[in-house]
Amino acid sequence: MSDVFDKCRTWKDYRIAKATGLYPYFRAIEASHGATEVEIEGRRVIMVGSNNYLGLSADPRVKEAAIKATERFGTTCSGSRLLNGTLALHEELEARLAKFLNREAAIVISTGFQTNLALASILGRHDIVFSDRANHASLVDGVRLSFATERKFRHNDMEHLEQLLAAAEPGAGKIIVTDGVFSMEGDICNLPRIVELAKQYNARVMTDDAHAMGVLGELGRGTSEYFGLEKDVDLVMGTFSKSFASLGGVLAGPFEVINYIRHKARSVIFSASMTPASIAAALKATEIIEAEPQRRARLLDIAEKMHNGFRAMGFDTGVSVTPVVPVHIGDQVKCFRFWRALHEAGVFANPVIPPAVEAGHALIRTSYMATHTDAQLDQVLDTFEKIGRKLNVIPETRPTVYEPVKIARPGSAVRSNRASETWAAGSAGLLADKGFSLEQLSRMSSREMAGKFFDAVEQLTWRAANLQPEDLRRLGGAPRKLWEKRSELGGVLLEKGAQLFMRNGSDGSGSDGNQAERN
Repeated sequence: MSDVFDKCRTWKDYRIAKATGLYPYFRAIEASHGATEVEIEGRRVIMVGSNNYLGLSADPRVKEAAIKATERFGTTCSGSRLLNGTLALHEELEARLAKFLNREAAIVISTGFQTNLALASILGRHDIVFSDRANHASLVDGVRLSFATERKFRHNDMEHLEQLLAAAEPGAGKIIVTDGVFSMEGDICNLPRIVELAKQYNARVMTDDAHAMGVLGELGRGTSEYFGLEKDVDLVMGTFSKSFASLGGVLAGPFEVINYIRHKARSVIFSASMTPASIAAALKATEIIEAEPQRRARLLDIAEKMHNGFRAMGFDTGVSVTPVVPVHIGDQVKCFRFWRALHEAGVFANPVIPPAVEAGHALIRTSYMATHTDAQLDQVLDTFEKIGRKLNVIPETRPTVYEPVKIARPGSAVRSNRASETWAAGSAGLLADKGFSLEQLSRMSSREMAGKFFDAVEQLTWRAANLQPEDLRRLGGAPRKLWEKRSELGGVLLEKGAQLFMRNGSDGSGSDGNQAERN
């Protein structure tokens, strides 16, 4: 008899990662020092894994505003906006953001994820949503919770989007939804072309500006301001957990649409409202964003420094033109090993693996704050270079030339940098050095492949952790040297075993009918 908990008991990924010391998630931060440095396990490390782009979470003015709001209203509203959870502060923030974003109205919702779920409330059975395949998971879920039909277009592929629009039912309601800045690779949507297609095919446009609001544009209003297309974008969404140093989200657009969402969205009317502290922090952050454009200028200067610093060493930062600076590693296990070495050297960054990126396209995602010092940034670059050479991610000597990065400064209208062959192959779904496409992988039995893989890796991991004298004799060569490096063998065997399996572990004949998909 099947048990719904069986999948939990047999899930091996966590145990394997913990056994090899390659588990990078849920790291408890014990203290923060000005946001750019944090304490983990009693050690102080430089934080380059946060989306606190303007560094406002540590700003004394923002913290004081949160404290005063708590003293005035308490710690929570204890209810939904619809009933008892609306404070005067909520209405003040909504009015302020509507004005800031040049929109008729705005609604604030408890989290950014819930803000995108509210999209479901305006989508009906006869509507069609056209979504970039690289959109954030919250947008994906917002569409799935609706009764609308979804059509996904390849990432930033405007020809594919036009094909889907042309093939759609002419009388259907249509909306194109896209991230403004894509959170993993740091490139920007082709909003000018999206707007053109929307007008041609009578579609609405919504941008998720979670990573753009406060960062892009002369005034920090996000992607549509950056391209000079604010009047052509119908709905704009943003989160407070990034540039606004708080927690929550905002959706802004025409009054009738926002008012409908206010009364119909389940993530609004069945969820407790933003806390007083969160509202006050976002209000104060909005004020600072408007008054201190030098923070954005500093942030973009830092982004340029880090992109070009990495590229000068031989690292591949891909297509990004923003303070999201991804460093391509490729192999998933090597990515975890790189992350661990960074952590041990005092740098906090984030390893990103499938399904957040395509298979074979694992990367270290770094992101920066306007408050990082040059000394901190130089230390990060120096640490990356040492580890990159040790793990053979970059060459022993720096390249003689490299292509400088373009940054999304106001008025530049750049969307992405030219991708290297490796980056383009990874983004297209080609497994690094393997030649397997996502389409080929989807024809394999994913359950069978995963089972064989994890069984093999678990055995290799156990063997590496419990080496016996006879193992060393069989390995030959220099047993003393091997013994001295025994703590590293688990990761080495895990990586080699994974590569061996991908070459020989499946004949590709099985199929479970599931198409590989990136959210």
